[in-house]
Amino acid sequence: MPDTLTKFAYQTFQQGKQAFGYTHKTLINRLREIVSPVEPGRTDNVPASIFALLKQRMDDLTDVDWQDADAGIYPKDLLFDNPWDDFFKYYPMVVFDTPSVWERSKQERYQDFGPDVNTAGYPSYYVQNFHHQTDGYLSAMSANLYDLQVELLFNGSADPMRRRILAPLKRHIDGLGVPVPKVLDVACGTGRTLKMLRDTIAQASLYGVDLSPTYLRKANELLSKDIGALPQLIQANAEALPYVDNYFEASVSVFLFHELPAAVRQTVINECYRVTKPKGVFIVCDSIQKLDTPEFAPMMENFPTVFHEPYYRHYSTDDITGRLESAGFHSVEVSNHFMSKYWVAKKG
Repeated sequence: MPDTLTKFAYQTFQQGKQAFGYTHKTLINRLREIVSPVEPGRTDNVPASIFALLKQRMDDLTDVDWQDADAGIYPKDLLFDNPWDDFFKYYPMVVFDTPSVWERSKQERYQDFGPDVNTAGYPSYYVQNFHHQTDGYLSAMSANLYDLQVELLFNGSADPMRRRILAPLKRHIDGLGVPVPKVLDVACGTGRTLKMLRDTIAQASLYGVDLSPTYLRKANELLSKDIGALPQLIQANAEALPYVDNYFEASVSVFLFHELPAAVRQTVINECYRVTKPKGVFIVCDSIQKLDTPEFAPMMENFPTVFHEPYYRHYSTDDITGRLESAGFHSVEVSNHFMSKYWVAKKG
């Protein structure tokens, strides 16, 4: 397929996902106004001008995603990667589960888990219904719905945001010249990022840790669908990574830090420093912060309430660069794309 046609196909693909996300949220919000209206004053009004800015930043993200693929940083097939089987199978479940999410939010039931979910042994900050989602991160249902829920939240732009870690990571790995570099994904969740890493750096030996056994099972299911070496997946707390010092050429973390209390955030960064080799790199992808786009401040103020993110307000003003440097990292590069922010930190 000629590149111009491929680019047009990708743009159309993304526009379709954006349109579906907008339509889904519009219909769900209208239904909520009838069935379970939000109490007045609970959230701030978001100015209409913000939505035009969001659309522009989303289009910019699509452009840079195409540019990286066109430059050969990752295969163009990755642009069209979408878990269609999960979409058709689980989208009805997302819709049917939504009223329970509304009620959980309205009643402020933040530690609400089903009788089959064992919460023993997990840190208290983790035993939460993040996003008000059923069973938090601790059930098979939650693992099955998660990627679809995030795609709907970001109007089909979750994967393009994840892919922004690939260019700096690939440049680093290629510069090392190590035949089989080891790369760790901290809080790997359902394995979406690991799949991208495997498609981009085929020679790498990949590792993933996560606290949720059900999300790790989902990750194994996803990663087993395609030909390729399976990453080593371990259930572990990122506060005490189960690896020796100076083991990985690179470590990454995607959408983790905003769900950690401040002290734990620093502990995890310290652990990532410990297990990363000298001359290695640690790459973080997470939410934008207030200093990046002050125009988005009303949205960021609403986010903790609307999605039950108890540690987000502190994260939104936290000095992540300072935390990385206090752990020992240096030459930290910072960038923003759409609703996400990136730190590329070097060791040694």
